[in-house]
Amino acid sequence: MADRPSFIAEARREQIIKATIEVLDEIGYVNISLAKIAKKAKISTGLISYHFNDKEDVLNHTLFYLVKTQFDYIKERVSKKTSAYDQLVTFIEASLAYHQTHSVNNIALLEILFNARTEDHIPYYKLSAEEEDPLYVYLQEILQYGQETNEFSKFQPKSLSTMLQGAISESMLVNGEEFNLEEYKNDLVTMMTKIVT
Repeated sequence: MADRPSFIAEARREQIIKATIEVLDEIGYVNISLAKIAKKAKISTGLISYHFNDKEDVLNHTLFYLVKTQFDYIKERVSKKTSAYDQLVTFIEASLAYHQTHSVNNIALLEILFNARTEDHIPYYKLSAEEEDPLYVYLQEILQYGQETNEFSKFQPKSLSTMLQGAISESMLVNGEEFNLEEYKNDLVTMMTKIVT
């Protein structure tokens, strides 16, 4: 019985975070407010204040939720592979699949990253990838693992991780029927194969 309040509190916090994601998608970071989040979640503003300190706290927890959701989605698929090459290919495939199937999450993530600031007033997008992006670190680990097992040639894992993450992120911003995600994925895999092997 002792765990029940904690479970209920976690469920309520997730409800608020999911409502925040929807509001970010609909009206953006600049226009968001606790009242609009509460309306979307069909709860009172006071209930949000019970679970979070203020609007910034809600948005910080939302950012953490978005990053973790994406990381868990990709890692769950990559961890089933044993070779570094298969892990790398699966990382690319899973990353692109996530962007295609979670567009609302992507918009919310971009809204926070490009508008929010730390307590020191540093924009989130100016923070280093190691500080804020576990996927960047995870990809580096895959690349390093491939070098340790001699599957991959010599290159700078940090540089290649930055390049690949940039190419994957770019697919989030491309819309329209003329963009073929499957072709993009195949081209990305071909390019990375030439670099790492």
